[in-house]
Amino acid sequence: MGAQQVQHVRDAFEALYAVEPEGVWAAPGRVNLIGEHTDYNDGFVMPFALPHTALAAVARRTDGVLRLHSSDIEGGVVELALEGLTPQRDDAWTAYPAGVVWALREAGHAITGADIHLTSTVPTGAGLSSSAALEVVVALALNDLYDLGLQRWQLARLCQRAENVYVGAPTGIMDQTASACCEAGHALFLDTRDLSQKQIPFDLAAEGLRLLVVDTQVKHAHSGGEYGKRRAGCEKGAALLGVDALRDIPYADLDAALARLGDEEEVRRLVRHVVTEDARVERVVSLLESGDTRAIGPILNEGHASLRDDFRVSCPELDLVVDTAAANGALGARMTGGGFGGSAIVLAEATDVDTLTKAVHEAFAAAGHPAPRVFEAVPSAGAHRVN
Repeated sequence: MGAQQVQHVRDAFEALYAVEPEGVWAAPGRVNLIGEHTDYNDGFVMPFALPHTALAAVARRTDGVLRLHSSDIEGGVVELALEGLTPQRDDAWTAYPAGVVWALREAGHAITGADIHLTSTVPTGAGLSSSAALEVVVALALNDLYDLGLQRWQLARLCQRAENVYVGAPTGIMDQTASACCEAGHALFLDTRDLSQKQIPFDLAAEGLRLLVVDTQVKHAHSGGEYGKRRAGCEKGAALLGVDALRDIPYADLDAALARLGDEEEVRRLVRHVVTEDARVERVVSLLESGDTRAIGPILNEGHASLRDDFRVSCPELDLVVDTAAANGALGARMTGGGFGGSAIVLAEATDVDTLTKAVHEAFAAAGHPAPRVFEAVPSAGAHRVN
């Protein structure tokens, strides 16, 4: 973000609260390259950070009051008493930053209040982790201002707790970790069981490649029932197979595991997706480390088919993006994020971007869908202080 944008956030804070902020922080949204619905199964994921960020101007308070404002939401400053923060009582946007404050205080950190002004360029409802960006930017600011000394993975854990318990959305750890820990020019290979991380070089421009994000404009909500049903189904599969998590089913043993599930057809589909998706992440890591980036395209296609047919979280608009991309020379494409709407990613030669973008727009128009938003995803930096 530019200096002018940062100054605008500072000026807006001062106009709202009649004091200067103590700093401005940024946290990005993310695209998940591969590894969908594996994070709450203790599996592997591979996100990277977007250049789109949530910005927060913040100052401490000492009176037990939390004041929140967003330039992206109509309405004035929302004032909350820290002692009154209670899980799942707030169904507005304020639940995300307030949940972070609640989680920090629940963990024993002496947060005495804050004034916060937020703005974000991360598209909401597009499967790009706009909520995680809000959580992480607030957590990082308070970590710095209150000198809490928490590491990035610890901030991610607290933000996940805020979303799971305070907001009531049963999400895994990937989104918050990506926002907090990604590095520019890299994808993050994350083991969600032990939170071990490896930064994998992912410089598409240097190889003449581009990764497009196609936001279908179909909104989704993680706290909706379908996401929770998938998670419960995965937990049922693990219990029936006698393992702690589906991560513990080796790919080589998948057929035998599926046979043991008998007539549990829905659970069989969920198990098959998670086990094969973990294997796809490992294949992509191997290819990127060997410098064969173009070869990951077919694996993206496989991932989409699994999410569509086994996990059943795609939708007609997402399928249309993937099918249109395949018919117009893309190297690979798949839906990204939780599903039920949101975005798809398309890996393409740089020379094919205009053709692909035009084809997707024409396909949506022909199908009577609202025009999608298409933009390039550039692997960017994780959360950081900007001022």
